[in-house]
Amino acid sequence: MHDDGRYDDPRVTTGRRGHSAADPVSRETDQRDRATHPPDPGSPSADCDPAVRRDAPTDSGDTPHSVGRSGTVYGASRPEELAVAKRAAAEQRDTAVPVRFEPSHSAVAAVPRHPAPGAVPDATPGVAVPVDTPDPPAGAFGADPADAAYVSRETPTREEDDPPLAMEAMRAVQILNPSGEVTMPRPERTRVMCVANQKGGVGKTTTTVNLAVALALHGNRVLVVDLDPQGNASTGLSVPHHTGVPDVYDCLINSVPLEEVAQGVEGIPNLWCVPATIDLAGAEIELVSVVARESRLVRAIAAYPGHFDYVFIDCPPSLGLLTVNALVAAQEVLIPIQCEYYALEGLNQLINNINLVRQHLNPRLEVSTILLTMYDRRTRLADAVEQDVRNHFGDKVLQAVIPRNVRVSEAPSYGQSVVTYDPGSRGATSYFEAAQEIAERGVKAPVSRNV
Repeated sequence: MHDDGRYDDPRVTTGRRGHSAADPVSRETDQRDRATHPPDPGSPSADCDPAVRRDAPTDSGDTPHSVGRSGTVYGASRPEELAVAKRAAAEQRDTAVPVRFEPSHSAVAAVPRHPAPGAVPDATPGVAVPVDTPDPPAGAFGADPADAAYVSRETPTREEDDPPLAMEAMRAVQILNPSGEVTMPRPERTRVMCVANQKGGVGKTTTTVNLAVALALHGNRVLVVDLDPQGNASTGLSVPHHTGVPDVYDCLINSVPLEEVAQGVEGIPNLWCVPATIDLAGAEIELVSVVARESRLVRAIAAYPGHFDYVFIDCPPSLGLLTVNALVAAQEVLIPIQCEYYALEGLNQLINNINLVRQHLNPRLEVSTILLTMYDRRTRLADAVEQDVRNHFGDKVLQAVIPRNVRVSEAPSYGQSVVTYDPGSRGATSYFEAAQEIAERGVKAPVSRNV
């Protein structure tokens, strides 16, 4: 950087030694004045004045010389001394060591320091260039890059890195299980589960169909008995149930073997369904005069020659003879509860009827599973119903909760379950988790065999 030895300081308001505030102050003039009238060596101004050298001899007759930035020599009275001082100033400029900069920990700032003993001076005198400095400590600017265990917060995880469509495809492959391997544990004995709730519209049929499909896709042999005269479970599994098709009514009234009525579900090799037609609507009236009317279904299931891992019985929304037949034939009761107040209101009466059946007809019956359906996380009522149910039934309530999802409602119109209709949806994922939880509970606490 070129320095002509002069500068204009706007902060100067008063001059020194006759200079006014408007006149520019010269460094040479200032330093010449200092050389002519040197300050007291003990004064503070002498400590910080570069023109006064502390190491200059004071007891000899030689006059100490000082050199300004522009090469001007002060303190030389004779021409010989002036020439020698100028040569020394020129040599000092040529051999000047450039100032090197090292970054600090807080910010990369240029701080002049003395060079190392083995440092090589720059080719261009007076130009400061950065020099290689040792790496800062590991905690100065962050974690050591060589540390493989360190993961930055900005580094996305695999779940965040994958796009939503890729994650949905992964869930779909996991739920559909195209390999056909047994990924869900199979129970040691047949589990007959009755899906019952006297209130309508709580998701009994939807729960029966989707749990059965999820278990069958993962290696379990499942039988669905449609005991509802509406035949919605048969519709959801795309099984014909029009008039003239052998159905569960023939098994209850005419004692037709169950294997002659059961139909295989297309696309799912491990799933069978016993359909229901409109004829079942008059079964309750006809069963009134039949002997052992409450145990007609249990005898039909016991006479089936094959072995099933799960038997799901879809009950009608009532507490008539059809529901009583289902409670007598089952070992476990699965109660779907809608996250609404009306669902809780009729739950007490259902529990009382289950207790009556246990006392008089089926002592093995127990309420083993509670499933919360139509859960809307946006409402406080859903949270309140969930807390009440969990506080009352405890571990019987599944951790999986079925949310409100339009895919669940669309699937029956295509004759499919939501597990096969849209396996990547939230509804399919929730039913898959519920089926997996039911399968794991069956292995931990096997139920008695009824076949």
